[in-house]
Amino acid sequence: MRTTSSREVYRNDWIRVREDAFELDDGSTGIYGVVEKADFALVLPEQDGGFWLVEQYRYPLGRRSWEFPQGTWPAGTAGSPEELARAELAEETGLRAGRWEHLGRLDLASGLLTQRFDVWRATDLTPGPTAREATEADMRQAFVPEAELRRRMRDGGITDSPSLAAYALLLLERA
Repeated sequence: MRTTSSREVYRNDWIRVREDAFELDDGSTGIYGVVEKADFALVLPEQDGGFWLVEQYRYPLGRRSWEFPQGTWPAGTAGSPEELARAELAEETGLRAGRWEHLGRLDLASGLLTQRFDVWRATDLTPGPTAREATEADMRQAFVPEAELRRRMRDGGITDSPSLAAYALLLLERA
């Protein structure tokens, strides 16, 4: 496949959408809509047989969502994937971790997005103050025992796909 042209369709501080025209080896042509978003970090804060989750309103869904802490750097800020994981955990939950383990790097939606995410397991947790962004002001957090986490995932109470994929990586690591 060869890209023959590309044009920006939309842009803001968090997202860029482009339309690419392409040609296949057989000469046929087509277009792809591609969404470009910055990579993010997702943290599994594990403690005493369970995990810390956050719940927040997700505008595109029109509802609140329970998920593992996750996020990306604000525009104009940068750092390593581990620094981002540390920042997101502290910002959203107030927790700091004494031990970090990188579980993997995943594609969020490879047929649509360029965005990828690193999955981190955080243990040896200590509490501290949160530093939530304005859009996270109504965020809640809760400790969920692992059996309850699994039940919520099975029953549709946790539907955030990065959280489900991250937990799957943890299960593979344990196996």
